[in-house]
Amino acid sequence: MVSPVAARRSGGLLEGVYRLVMRRTPIYATFVVVGAFAAERGVDYGVKKLWDQNNIGKRYEDIPVLGQRQSEE
Repeated sequence: MVSPVAARRSGGLLEGVYRLVMRRTPIYATFVVVGAFAAERGVDYGVKKLWDQNNIGKRYEDIPVLGQRQSEE
């Protein structure tokens, strides 16, 4: 049988994350803010790539001579 002290010291991955991140409020708040910012950037990048892939040839950037007049010769 494992003693409670030895079980507490061994911990696990979740115990390590708890000790590192969630034990102090400033570190936890920083982790939440940085995580939200990173997630927002990742989702924005993924959605933009998906949008561009599905709309090839239909975007403003894809029209070669948009707004240019024919030269009068």
